[in-house]
This record gives sequence, structure tokens and C-alpha cells, in this order.
Amino acid sequence: MTQFRLDLQGLVAAAYAPLYADGTINPGAVEKYASHLEAWNCAGVFVNGTTGESLSLTVEERKTLAAQWCRLARESILAVIVHVGHNSLSAAAELACHAEEAGAAAIGMMPPCYLKPSGVEDLVACCKKVAEQAPGIPFYYYHIPDLTGVNLSMMEFMERASREIPSFAGLKYTHSDLAEFLQCLNFRNNAFDIFFGRDEILLAALVLGAGSAVGSTYNFAAPVYRRIMASFAAGDLHSAREEQLFIAGLVDLLKGYGFLPASKALMSMIGLELGPVRLPLRELTDQQKGKLKVDLAALGFFDRIG
Repeated sequence: MTQFRLDLQGLVAAAYAPLYADGTINPGAVEKYASHLEAWNCAGVFVNGTTGESLSLTVEERKTLAAQWCRLARESILAVIVHVGHNSLSAAAELACHAEEAGAAAIGMMPPCYLKPSGVEDLVACCKKVAEQAPGIPFYYYHIPDLTGVNLSMMEFMERASREIPSFAGLKYTHSDLAEFLQCLNFRNNAFDIFFGRDEILLAALVLGAGSAVGSTYNFAAPVYRRIMASFAAGDLHSAREEQLFIAGLVDLLKGYGFLPASKALMSMIGLELGPVRLPLRELTDQQKGKLKVDLAALGFFDRIG
């Protein structure tokens, strides 16, 4: 078993970027946000990732938010994983160094996604360049091919990365290839962390052996997922399926409005004002927000989360 792994169990929330109404970052909102995730028994938080609109933030903005999360995590149970991926590997390396200095529990990295690595060798070289700047904390590769366009064999990647990157600890696996996910879980007798990243099919991943997951919907639906996990552990598959079916409907509803803008608007409905999204995403109008709230109530969302 690698010494570089967090070995977290449970839910890791992918954090939104808190913004003021004018679109500037609002690090002051993180304290209440962190308390919310802790109260909902999340094991950790994934900062500055896809949900956090990382590629729409500047390097300095990302550093500010990462530092704030790390400062607050010292007083909580949350493990902070800071995403440092960037199309500039120099910028990613800078973010990695900063994350370790700020006290992050680990770093994660999606690959460059405009000029892309064409093979596993190049992908590992990119990750190694960044991981070397945070040598004392675990490094996780963030596999999300639907958005990055980088869809290489994760088994080949893990084989090579585990040899060439001393701090390599596993994957954030945001893909629907469950066969590959199973293989990654069992690589070298489960020696690495494989965080599952498809919220709407978490139950399927639990069946395969997943013990931890990173996702955006854990921000506002963690109680439902805890019931899924508890029901599965108790052998009550009927209840687990029923809760997972609800989540599938919730995700479909939010996608109909634009998932990130809608889910960030939902956060304000449960008492966490995290502000708008940034272009190129489009903020929901007041009319759309009102309709979304009605649709969520009709789905039973507010009752489900208590």
C-alpha cells in the first residue's frame, strides 16, 4: 500500500467558487460553507475543480480560495484536496507548490485540455512535472474525459504513474466506464485511492467496491447519499435503489436548466449564498430560479434533504 494516500471513506464535496454579485471571489463565504459540509458529515472537500469553475478563475484567485479552505480545515474534520490542473503546466506547478505550503491534505490535477497529451507517457510526464512541486502530499490524477477530451487507459496510466511519481496516490474517476473503474480499484490489491465521480450512479460503484466519492451534488444532497450508502451496507438494495433513482431525477432536472448555474442557485435555496457563475456559463434569471424551486419542491427535494 502506498504511503501517499488519504484513504478517505465517504463523501467529498466538490466545492463551488463563492462569488460576490459582481463576479469577484468571496473568500469570506467559505467559513459558513465549510461548517455546512462538516455538519452534513462530508469527509472532505475538493477545491477549485470543475464545480469550482477553476479554469474560469485566475491563478491568484485559486490560491486565495485554496488558502482559505486550508486555513478553515485546520479547525474541522474536512480533508482539503486542491485541484491544481491548468492548461499551463508552469501555472499548475505553481498552484501545487502553493497548495502544499497552505496545508492541503492532497492535490488533484486534470490534464491540459486544449493542447492535449496524446498518450500515457506524455500524460504521466505532465503529472510528474506538477507533482514534483508538492512532494510531501498525495497526488491524484483527475480523470474526466467527457470535459477534457483526454481518454487514455487508466490502468496503463496507474502502472506508469505508480513507478514514476513518488507521491502518486490514485484517481478521481469521473467517467462511466465501470469495468475500468473496477480494475483501477483493484490495482495492486487496492493500494490506491479511487474516488468515484459520477454522483448519479454511485450505487453501481458501491457494488463494485467504492468506498469514497467526489461530487458536486454532495453539497446539497448529502443526506440522500448517506442513506444510499447505509442502505447498501445493510443489504437493503430496494431502499438504496429508490434513493439513487431520486438522485438520477434530480440530476436530470438540474441539467435541464444548465447543471452548474442551477445547482449553484439551489445552494442559495438551502441557505448558502455562493453568488453567480462566470461566463461562459449563463446565470439563471429570477424567473428561472423561481420555476426551479417549484420543480424541486414537486420532486420532493426539500423533504428528502430534511
